[in-house]
Amino acid sequence: MKDGPDIARIAALIGDPARAAMLTALMDGAALTPTELAAEAGVTKQTASAHIAKLEAAGLTAREVQGRHHYLRLADGDVATVLEALMTVAERRGGRRTRPGPADPALRYARVCYDHLAGAQGVALYDHMQRKGWIADGPVLTDTGARAFEDLGVDIAALRAKRRPVCRACLDWSVRRHHLGGGLGQAVLTRFEEMGWVRRAAASRVITFTPTGKTAFAAFLR
Repeated sequence: MKDGPDIARIAALIGDPARAAMLTALMDGAALTPTELAAEAGVTKQTASAHIAKLEAAGLTAREVQGRHHYLRLADGDVATVLEALMTVAERRGGRRTRPGPADPALRYARVCYDHLAGAQGVALYDHMQRKGWIADGPVLTDTGARAFEDLGVDIAALRAKRRPVCRACLDWSVRRHHLGGGLGQAVLTRFEEMGWVRRAAASRVITFTPTGKTAFAAFLR
């Protein structure tokens, strides 16, 4: 047996259609119950339990217990990054499960990728950061970038004190270029919500920019 991580086992777990549907349903960062995941995957509760056990054992999902209720979420941002990358490949190869529906344009425009902004607007933000010199190769947040986001109300010192990378380039499946992930990606989306620039659609990954938010975001990118 060759040395190194067993990627075949993880790939096989993700590759099962029911488990892939469950993982995709968790891509908005929310926690869902086993019953809700069963509905997402179109399987029985008993079958869903077996799938969930495998996902938990592999460290792809994490469980939270509140009283009698159990909730599942993606284990961390690394899992979300892998899923987004797989979506990119599937999109490029024409690997759609169903015919594109009315929600697709909204998902392509702006959506949540685990805990940060993705879609055309997420890519626009990342492109702007590169043009303005707010990030360097890595990506690494520059001093100029730190000041820009501090002016927006993001606590950069707190982000740097955490173990999570401040910046991460996440390949966007719909635009096929990078958007901003990492701690800063999460903090920026949270700040946009606090300022009323964006709203998350219920039971969806879609992010809607408010009229005020569209104007303010466009000004931020100038």
